[in-house]
Amino acid sequence: MMSKLPREKTSVVTILRNPVDRVFSTYEFSVEVAARFLVHPNLTSATRMAGRLRSKTKAVSTLDIWPWKYLVPWMREDLFARRDARKRQGQGPTYIKSNDSYDVEGIVMPLHEYINDPIARDIIHNGATFQVAGLTNNSCLAESHEVRRCVLKHQILGEYVLEVAKKRLDGMLYVGLTENHRESATMFANVVGAQVISQFTALGSSTKFVADNNSEQHSSFPDGEESEISDHQNSSTYQQPRKILSAENVEAKKENMTAGKLMEAYETCISSLRKTQALRRTASLKRISPANFTKEARRQVPERLLQEITSLNSLDVELYKYAQDIFAKQHRHMLQKLAGAVRQENMFNNAYGAFSWEVLSFAISIVFLLLFIFLFINARRRTSKLKI
Repeated sequence: MMSKLPREKTSVVTILRNPVDRVFSTYEFSVEVAARFLVHPNLTSATRMAGRLRSKTKAVSTLDIWPWKYLVPWMREDLFARRDARKRQGQGPTYIKSNDSYDVEGIVMPLHEYINDPIARDIIHNGATFQVAGLTNNSCLAESHEVRRCVLKHQILGEYVLEVAKKRLDGMLYVGLTENHRESATMFANVVGAQVISQFTALGSSTKFVADNNSEQHSSFPDGEESEISDHQNSSTYQQPRKILSAENVEAKKENMTAGKLMEAYETCISSLRKTQALRRTASLKRISPANFTKEARRQVPERLLQEITSLNSLDVELYKYAQDIFAKQHRHMLQKLAGAVRQENMFNNAYGAFSWEVLSFAISIVFLLLFIFLFINARRRTSKLKI
């Protein structure tokens, strides 16, 4: 895809995550989203409703995004299969007890089974390396699938893919780290901010189009159908903002926008988003209780399982270390640049202050000189009058 875009007008950015944390997060999120469909009586009903929702709404669904469009249906099918098995055995969730949220086999696929499934090996493990290299199962080029299958079969070839991924990171405008969230966001605002701000011009011209689409979207469902699908719509789609900026507001924001203000807007947005996600997560996990994915639950996972995850993601481990070095260099460069800008501003202010005092002193001197001349001339005139 990138090869088809003009290089001089295209910038690439990415954010990488600790490979072990990424596997945990992938497992948790795919299960969490799949659990939202358990409001339906069976898998057929859930699948049919998801299809109707995606065909009628213009919002972007989680099921449209890689890798969730593969992982969520996989987990959805698994959750319904386990629920049906419990029903056949006359068991409910309350009959299942477990101290390990990542090993509740009667409710959800255990983590150790999840990471060893062929789907996980194809999509999840070393996913960051394959994604940066352009070799995922979602890649546009047909050749990429052949290369990926070859690498998965002959793992020694993975080193070549890793080198390609490293070179691509070197050429990116910005490389962030999920674990260094605040620093990454600040650096993004400063490094990419100029490009983002320049896009406000295009945003202003497209505002009317977005507003028109927004009004159409709210009326795209027949009466009564919105309530039927609201659970899915609220939990598995990304809704367009209800408040659409006017062209005047966009223009004003464009003129006043800075990297600092971008960060302020981001902090406001991320705070609201986290609250919304927390509510969705709580509602979803209730449907698969006693499974409850928390930081404390992660700490209870056996060390051997953590080592297995690390081993399965050896390429991502190396790429993450490389990304950490790039991030550290970019972060130092940003701090030096900001410090230089502050020094330059201080020098300007000091120079301006010194110049102002010089001008003021000169002006006062001129005033006193003129006053002295005026008094001297008056004194001469008085002396001349007395002589006469």
